[in-house]
Amino acid sequence: MKKNFLLVALGGMTLGLSMPASAADLAARPYTKAPALVQAAYDWSGFYIGINGGGGTSHTSWDLAGFGSEGSHDATGGTVGGQIGYRWQSANFVFGLEGQGNWADFSGSNTTPIGGNPLGGLTDRTRIDAFGLITGQVGYAWNNVLVYVKGGAAVVDDKYDAYDPLAGTTFGSATEARWGATVGAGLEVGFAPNWSIGAEYNHIFLDNHDATLNDAFGGIADTVRVHQDVDIGLVRLNYRWGGPVIAKY
Repeated sequence: MKKNFLLVALGGMTLGLSMPASAADLAARPYTKAPALVQAAYDWSGFYIGINGGGGTSHTSWDLAGFGSEGSHDATGGTVGGQIGYRWQSANFVFGLEGQGNWADFSGSNTTPIGGNPLGGLTDRTRIDAFGLITGQVGYAWNNVLVYVKGGAAVVDDKYDAYDPLAGTTFGSATEARWGATVGAGLEVGFAPNWSIGAEYNHIFLDNHDATLNDAFGGIADTVRVHQDVDIGLVRLNYRWGGPVIAKY
């Protein structure tokens, strides 16, 4: 009886001593890394086309050849048009090329000085019917918000009239396309996949240019030197072809 009790006691001690060792031999539970958070980032790359509208003003000064200043005026009005371009994005920097064409109705006038001026009392009138811009862009994007600057060439469709209010006739007129340079800046926000809306400002430098005014019979009425600069504010809506979002970890 004592022998059996001793064997049972020894067996229990052996089992108790072996259990911790068995638990230590269990394989460690594998660690699973939590998945990384994915943040959607707006991608400005791709071709785009859009419409725009706004207003502008052209500050214009006339000088009569050989006689001095004819005065100055602002030609103001509205404009509507469209643009097409391509952008590509590298990190946060966005580069682009764009062509834009607009119809316009910028018009204004002033009365010329009378004293000592052979054309005194005439009304000098300037009108811009259209303009176009060919520009490059450099911008910086914060996800779906893009700010950019632009610059390039501009062309303006100008009309000049010297009107005689006493006779009720046009003394002389000219129509021409004037080329110049342009700079501008804009802010654009992507509000839906492939759609963006923004605001833009452009300044066009036309500098000095001699314009020949012709009378109603095609003869030369006079030559004026016109100095002109144009300021334009636009609201733009664009649709872009390209991936609207990319995965950013």
